[in-house]
Amino acid sequence: MAADGFASLVREDTPDAILLRRGTEVLPEGFRDQPAAGVVIAFTVDDLDAEYERLKNEGAPVTMPLREEPWGERLFQITDPNGVVFQFVAWVTPEHA
Repeated sequence: MAADGFASLVREDTPDAILLRRGTEVLPEGFRDQPAAGVVIAFTVDDLDAEYERLKNEGAPVTMPLREEPWGERLFQITDPNGVVFQFVAWVTPEHA
């Protein structure tokens, strides 16, 4: 669901995530104009490549392209307009296992 300044991400198998644009009156007055700093929300997904393509095709701002870490984590990140980083992860066999 989405409206001006609001988006709700919902899936049956995960908790809901609500995103609000800075300045939105729903936020407490002292927080309305503060950007997020250091917030990363990670989701483990079954098909990381498909999720990457889906979000990229929908215009999500990919701020870290798909990559694989030596410890077995494949991931990519998008960042919302408030600075919240969403990381999507799939676990694979590490390169040096």
